[in-house]
Order: sequence, then C-alpha cells, then structure tokens
Amino acid sequence: MPVALACPDKFRGTLSAAAAAEALARGLEAAAAGGRRFDEVRRLPLADGGEGTLDALLAARGGSVRSPLVTGPLGDPVDAEWGVLPDGTAVVESARASGLALVGGVNDPLVATSRGTGELMMAAARAGARRIIVAVGGSAMTDGGLGAVDALGWSLAGVEVTVACDVVTPFLEAAEVFGPQKGATAAQVSLLRRRLERLAEVYRDRTGVDVSRLRYAGAAGGLAGGLAAIGARLEAGFEVVAQAAGLEAALAGADLVVTGEGRLDPSSLDGKVPGSVLEWAEAEGVAHRAVVAGQVDGQVRAQLPDDVLVLALVERVWQEGEAWSRAETLVEEAAVEAGRWALDLLGGGGKGG
Repeated sequence: MPVALACPDKFRGTLSAAAAAEALARGLEAAAAGGRRFDEVRRLPLADGGEGTLDALLAARGGSVRSPLVTGPLGDPVDAEWGVLPDGTAVVESARASGLALVGGVNDPLVATSRGTGELMMAAARAGARRIIVAVGGSAMTDGGLGAVDALGWSLAGVEVTVACDVVTPFLEAAEVFGPQKGATAAQVSLLRRRLERLAEVYRDRTGVDVSRLRYAGAAGGLAGGLAAIGARLEAGFEVVAQAAGLEAALAGADLVVTGEGRLDPSSLDGKVPGSVLEWAEAEGVAHRAVVAGQVDGQVRAQLPDDVLVLALVERVWQEGEAWSRAETLVEEAAVEAGRWALDLLGGGGKGG
C-alpha cells in the first residue's frame, strides 16, 4: 500500500505552502505506473519560522485566528493576525505586526520597532495562551527586540515562549547582515550596531542574559535576542514548525516524500524546509525523496544525493516567466512525474505494499 507525503514550503510570490502542498498532492494522486497508484497521499504544508509560518501551521493543524489592532513597524496602527492551534498553542508571526511589507513607502530603519510583536504576544497571553510560538522573519526593524520587550513589561508572565528562528545570525551582527535589506545606509548600520552593543549590555545588566553569546539571537533584527533576555527559548525554526505540525507522524510509513520551495539554493540545505525534510525523511527510512522547485541552483543539485529526484519548474516551460504564472499547474505536473518515478521503483521491489 504505497503512501506519499507532500510537505513543501511556500513558493514565494506565487503559492502559499498550503497551495503548494495541495498541488503536489493532486499530482501524486494522479500518478500511476505499472498498474500501481498511491493508496494514500498526505498533505503537510511547512515553514522554517519565517514569513508564512502562521498560515502553514493553521493549514497543517487547523485552529482559529484573532486580529487585534497593534503598533505597526513605524508606529501606525495595523490589524495583525495571530493564531490558536487546537492544543491551545498560540502562533505569533512577527512579520504580521512588525514586517517590512507593512511599510507603505520607504522604511525608516532607525525608527522601526518590534513593539507590535510584543503587543500580539500580550494579546495571546491575555486570551489564555500558556505557550506561544513566535515566528521571526521579514521584519522591518533592527531594534534588538526592545520594542517588544517594553510592550511585554520585561516579563513573559509565566508563558512558555519558543522563538522559531530562520537564521543563526548573532545579535551584534544583525545590523550589518540585515540593516541594508531594511533600507539602512552605511552610517545607519554603524549606528544600529552601536545601539545593539549598548542594548546587549542593558539586557545583561538587567536580566543576567548575555544575548551576544546566543545562537539565533540576531533573528528579526535582534528580536529573538530580546525575547531570550526575558526567558524565551530560541530554536531552529524548521524544527519548531515540524514538531508543531506533526511531521514525524506524517512521515511514518511513507514510501515517497516530496518537498519544495520557490528557489532551491545553498540556504535550502542549511535549516530551510527542503533540506531539513530530506534529512528527516532519510532518518525515518522513507525509501524515495523528491524536490520540486521553481528554480534550482546547479551547486545545490550537485550537493544532493543521487537518489533524490530534483525537478525544476523553469525546465518545464519555454519562457522562465511561465514558471511563476503557471506555478500551480507546473507543480502538479512535476508531482505526477515524481509519483511515477517512485512507483516504478517500488514496483521493482522497493519498499511498498
């Protein structure tokens, strides 16, 4: 009884993780080879702790959404969603309150604040949440999390907070690494660095936590470090999302796993969804693994094991732009190919029923 699992990240700008998982699943359900089909096709949209994490977890687990008014990145009020999973875990995505995408025009990197993220966390706690997952990524600020920490009154008030980090950048390097992406000039980057250095001292003196020594602390312009200073745990984003979504259970008994994202590049194998899914699937003994992506970096293709099937959407069209305008159809077609590939191998004596 062959079983397949579709568990992609989003295809940025074209498909959400849930839409990509559905397209992959339709293709796998349509696949046939040697009179064999998959008896079960599972869907599990995933994320790495960055933008799209809230949507992926709600699609994977179900739940409800609340939308309070909070402080936006430049101080203007914004309606920002946070979610509640069936087990009561709250999910806060910092980009919803403090994201660069919320800045209507030019960002002011010296003013941009994480305060709205702290307000979302406070709203979740007041609604009764005893555990909060904070997904970071796509932020507008480099304030070291001070805005959020102030909004929380420098206390998590007994709530268990896990920060799902999509980068490993140290706290003091957040300005150099992310400042230019957020509109900071060279002079502003230097000023932001000095601010982070002073803030690290404040955190250490006030809470006893040296955020400059913590892995992941520079995520979201240092928001991760600020939350860690008042008691949050910083963890690899994919691991947090995979556990919350139930990836281990979804992989159980699977004969084929198909993952993917918009662009497969070197970062895809360093804590991002595709590389992490392939590792988990191998560890769980899944016989066949495949990746579907809009574009595939040649270096990454060469790094992947020979037994991993890699399919690029741009190689299925005449003009590259079609890979984005027809992404859903092309993902489905690629999944049909991946399904037939696996079924052929299973029919030749591989794992399967």
